[in-house]
Amino acid sequence: MTDSQSLRQDARVIGLVGTSHGVSHFYHLILAGLFPWLKEAFGLSYSELGLLMTVFFVVSGVGQALSGFVVDRVGARRVLFTGQALLGVGALVLASAPSYAVLVIGSFVAGCGNAVFHPAGYTLLNHGVSKDRLAYAFSVHGISGNIGWATAPIFLAGVATLSSWRVALLSASAIPFLMLLVLFLNRAVLPNEATVAKPGAEGGSAFGFLRLRAVWMCFGFFFLTSVALGGIQAFSSTSLVALYGITFATAATAYTTFMLSSAGGMIAGGFLAARAHNHDRTITVAFLFAAALALVLSASVVPGPLVVLVMGAIGFATGVAGPSRDLLIRAAAPPNATGRVFGVVYSGLDTGMSVGPLLFGMLMDGGHPASVFIGVALFQTLAIATAVGAGNSRRAPLAHKA
Repeated sequence: MTDSQSLRQDARVIGLVGTSHGVSHFYHLILAGLFPWLKEAFGLSYSELGLLMTVFFVVSGVGQALSGFVVDRVGARRVLFTGQALLGVGALVLASAPSYAVLVIGSFVAGCGNAVFHPAGYTLLNHGVSKDRLAYAFSVHGISGNIGWATAPIFLAGVATLSSWRVALLSASAIPFLMLLVLFLNRAVLPNEATVAKPGAEGGSAFGFLRLRAVWMCFGFFFLTSVALGGIQAFSSTSLVALYGITFATAATAYTTFMLSSAGGMIAGGFLAARAHNHDRTITVAFLFAAALALVLSASVVPGPLVVLVMGAIGFATGVAGPSRDLLIRAAAPPNATGRVFGVVYSGLDTGMSVGPLLFGMLMDGGHPASVFIGVALFQTLAIATAVGAGNSRRAPLAHKA
């Protein structure tokens, strides 16, 4: 294969996997983006709304750890197709929900669909993209996820305002089905089952990677950072309105700026990660900056209109850490265990996202809006220790060999 052919193939794989990842992240917020409508329609508290997201992410977290084994066994492509289909079905259940109980069922189904995307996507990238382009592939992967997060509230709130929350969810259900069609039509470019290594192919235990300290440090990192992210996604807008007296539209703009700036940070972070070796140090600097700004927001000292810029700066710093984080995880993965490692590690993201909305929802019900940003700063600071622990675990064998 020539360099130009290799570049084209890499670009197609990155584009397909990245867009699929964006659909997954869009679905993280199909309920949060409709909280005002759901709260009124069903008479729900913030804690009950947060519980819907908790169901989604608990199911996704457990399923993600399990789906990593399935990816290594049957291949990532087939698993990715299944995930897209389940997202669409989940949205259809939510759109037709006559009661809170059916909303919970819809969250469960959508959570099952979301479970596959990180182990399947990262396996496809690792097997389908040239090694020297992986840092950029991870950057695009992260950017697409942030675009999904950023567009979900705009899309859902826009459709719900013009029509209803049910029409918004029905419209959202078309997105994964269209993505499934695109993936199917381009299936030839995605690594198939014969090119994906099977567990134990080299004689090792399928569960041997669970003994690696770096894997659990990475899991802890995802758990802590996603608790913080869950708070930002679910309640940052409501908190900013309470703290600064700004309109909900301005607060929503601040959240969207956070997500888009995070995508921009991932672009910069991709170039930085391609040249750096100590990825945990990049993460440390970025998260310390983001945590400091979150504390500033919690103190209600920022002039109202400037909260949009501060939220953007927090998002940019968080985004810079993304590609370094993914390369840190890749370094922790033994040969032929990519799906399993990314499945277990990224289940930390879903576990944290299941805790964050419920935790911050209770704090909001208790009348403590500043606690959203205090909690963000706390969990981001704690995450630094896990990133450093993962980095040290990776460097120790290298130092021993030297």
